[in-house]
Amino acid sequence: MRLTSFGPANSIARTPETHPLTWRLREDGAPVWLEEYQAKDGYAAARKALTELAPDAIVQEVKDSGLKGRGGAGFPTGVKWGLMPKDESLDIRYLLCNADEMEPNTWKDRLLMEQLPHLLVEGMLISARALKAYRGYIFLRGEYVDAAANLRRAVEEAKAAGLLGKNILGSGFDFELFVHTGAGRYICGEETALINSLEGRRANPRSKPPFPAAVGVWGKPTCVNNVETLCNVPGIVAGGVDWYKSLAREGSEDMGTKLMGFSGKVKNPGVWELPFGITAQELFEDYAGGMRDGFKLKCWQPGGAGTGFLLPEHLSAQMYAGGIGKVGTRMGTGLALAVDDSVNMVSLLRNMEEFFARESCGWCTPCRDGLPWSVKLLRSLEKGEGQQGDLDTLLQLVNFLGPGKTFCAHAPGAVEPLGSAIKYFREEFEAGVRKAPSEPRPTASATVI
Repeated sequence: MRLTSFGPANSIARTPETHPLTWRLREDGAPVWLEEYQAKDGYAAARKALTELAPDAIVQEVKDSGLKGRGGAGFPTGVKWGLMPKDESLDIRYLLCNADEMEPNTWKDRLLMEQLPHLLVEGMLISARALKAYRGYIFLRGEYVDAAANLRRAVEEAKAAGLLGKNILGSGFDFELFVHTGAGRYICGEETALINSLEGRRANPRSKPPFPAAVGVWGKPTCVNNVETLCNVPGIVAGGVDWYKSLAREGSEDMGTKLMGFSGKVKNPGVWELPFGITAQELFEDYAGGMRDGFKLKCWQPGGAGTGFLLPEHLSAQMYAGGIGKVGTRMGTGLALAVDDSVNMVSLLRNMEEFFARESCGWCTPCRDGLPWSVKLLRSLEKGEGQQGDLDTLLQLVNFLGPGKTFCAHAPGAVEPLGSAIKYFREEFEAGVRKAPSEPRPTASATVI
């Protein structure tokens, strides 16, 4: 699949005023290097931030813009920045970019890193200035080989141009930036597991509090932001708060634009920069082109494998956190999956839960033991060897692994699609129960400790 941000023939042209993330993209998909990036107003926002704005003013502008994290959690970015300590004596601070994009069916950050690496470098430079961080790391999944090469070249180009290093643009601000490739673990998408991995430790999530803003990497104040989140910062600084807010559709509580996409057996799979508040129907039909000939939409996920399934009638929902929340799940990463009518939901969920079980760090019992248990039951149902009570056990596991009952959000995200699939397609799971009478399996305990 080609990574693209180009929409349908009748879509509006991509301009700096409407597409702050993607207007610089080349038609041929080649990376935009420093000379071309600067010719397209690249680093103008960084120059403004470093020479005209105080760090606190940048934080306030990002807070006023309503920018929220684009990695899936949606926490307000300016609020997160404001948690960093005010004590000027704490001069060692870190900015980490979470580029460990391992959510199945999500590739939006890859588009930015491969084709617009300088946008991320500029976003991190401005953000580091706001946070008074002297060093930054891009924590990148090891499988993104092209992204790693392009980011490293962009960093070197920025260093040679005096845009990284000592006394940047004569501002007196110093900032070093490094690209760090991980060994490939989904759990590293959790910010404290990422920090542990960067330190050379096992990628287990940490207990919070203390939060990274107080005690982060190597015990120092640290802020962790997603790739797409950081790439929004130059546009906000350059265009202002009012302009940024105006990009979203009426009714959306989220501001700005978002990289959204559709994959599966659609006619035009891809990723596009679109305003928050666009309906899923528009995304599915106008951009993804609807289902391929001979296939019918059975259900869809709005934002990665860790979000719940929705039915075709839910396509009327607006694509923002609250809009998707109204129909029963989360927006997540905004990269949707179309499931066609040839797919058996038991097999699909068995595949998903195998991934989540394998990627569990094993730190807490519900996740470590509960996810493999769900896989075992789903394998039996897929083979038609399930027993009476298996669906009840699966639903109990969905409950026991839900939000607030595990050490981090890995398990709740893993079981959300399972619960929704049983809700909407229970008959497919029941079809896997063996018809001949047999001794029922023990069910999960009804007591949560």
